[in-house]
Amino acid sequence: MDKKVVHNTENQYLKEELRPSKLLFMHNLSTNFNQFLEITKSVFKSAINEDNNFRFYPRKPKLSDCEIIALVLTAESLGIDSENYLFGKLKHDYSTEFPRLIHRCNFNRRRKVIFPWLQQLNEHLAKQMNEGENVFIVDSIPVPICKIVREKSSRICRENFDTAPDKGYSAVNKAWYFGYKLHLVTSVKGVFYSMDISKASVHDIHYLNDIKYSGLNNCTLIGDRGYLSKTSQLDLFNTVKIQLKTPMRNNQKDKQPFEPVFRKCRKRIETLFAQLCDQFMLKRNYAKSLKGLAMRIFAKLAAVTCLQAINIKNNKPINQLKYALAF
Repeated sequence: MDKKVVHNTENQYLKEELRPSKLLFMHNLSTNFNQFLEITKSVFKSAINEDNNFRFYPRKPKLSDCEIIALVLTAESLGIDSENYLFGKLKHDYSTEFPRLIHRCNFNRRRKVIFPWLQQLNEHLAKQMNEGENVFIVDSIPVPICKIVREKSSRICRENFDTAPDKGYSAVNKAWYFGYKLHLVTSVKGVFYSMDISKASVHDIHYLNDIKYSGLNNCTLIGDRGYLSKTSQLDLFNTVKIQLKTPMRNNQKDKQPFEPVFRKCRKRIETLFAQLCDQFMLKRNYAKSLKGLAMRIFAKLAAVTCLQAINIKNNKPINQLKYALAF
């Protein structure tokens, strides 16, 4: 066959493969925005008015409350953690899809106002996916806000002395860091149940006191050696009927091996932490206050929950988060 004919055939094949109709829409911001908007409207259909807002505005805003939530979830799901970059992309690449785009400062203010609704969205979806679950996992992950060498000079999140960040030790990385610690409780499927943020120096075992008031009861809770405490174990069981399962230390008397099924279940939350750090850039911080940091972290968790719900709807593995928006 003539080389020129082969070359033309290859070019034709590449053109066919690169047609927009055959491309994955995983990185199409407008298409993904519509998916999250549909989820938001379906969850809050009884709480929103005809303009898709949670309350009446004397002057109708350019973007509705549901659209603000959908835009937050879209940005986090696509790994866009810079609002400046997000709005620059919307203005230049999606001006026709978003003709009534609000200013970035207005978006940031309204996101803070409707943050409780974002929490309700996450709780509603998580409750549906966790229905019937009786085994949960608890663990924590470091959330540094700056390099350890800037510990003294950093003013980030120091608006209040009681909630200011401090220095803590990461047993996984075997290094000190400056910031906070994120505590999570998830089901064995990897769906979030509850979360909290503490100072980096706070020991993991203190989070067990908060679990008693989270609504979790009559279940098995799996943790690592950081949650090993006979007192806390008895307290959880006597108050809310939670059986805390942790591996024992080598020097403990009457040591019993940690059951393989529990060890296997614990891998789920470790994988989830890896996804939060990789795909959702959990440890990259642009916030200047603790409230802003908490909002950004919770938006990432809500985005994970929405992607898991999309996977269930499309009959995909629930935790293949990177491919949830590909169709």
